[in-house]
Amino acid sequence: MKNKELEIAYFLSFCIEQYKHKHQMSGNETVSLFDKYDILLYLEENFEVLHTQGHQWLIEEIDELINERRKEISL
Repeated sequence: MKNKELEIAYFLSFCIEQYKHKHQMSGNETVSLFDKYDILLYLEENFEVLHTQGHQWLIEEIDELINERRKEISL
């Protein structure tokens, strides 16, 4: 695995863990939620900007993205 790929993998893992703890979810619940709303893809595609942010900001960003995508689906 290349260094950047490894950095992205660690970052995705970090985001899952932080989100899981913040919302008191299991790892499987968190990954299912992220899969449903393409959060991992978003995090990976925007890694360069997002990985420099604090964990609290990242959780808020993920929550906003999930809420936006929930609204889009319900339309």
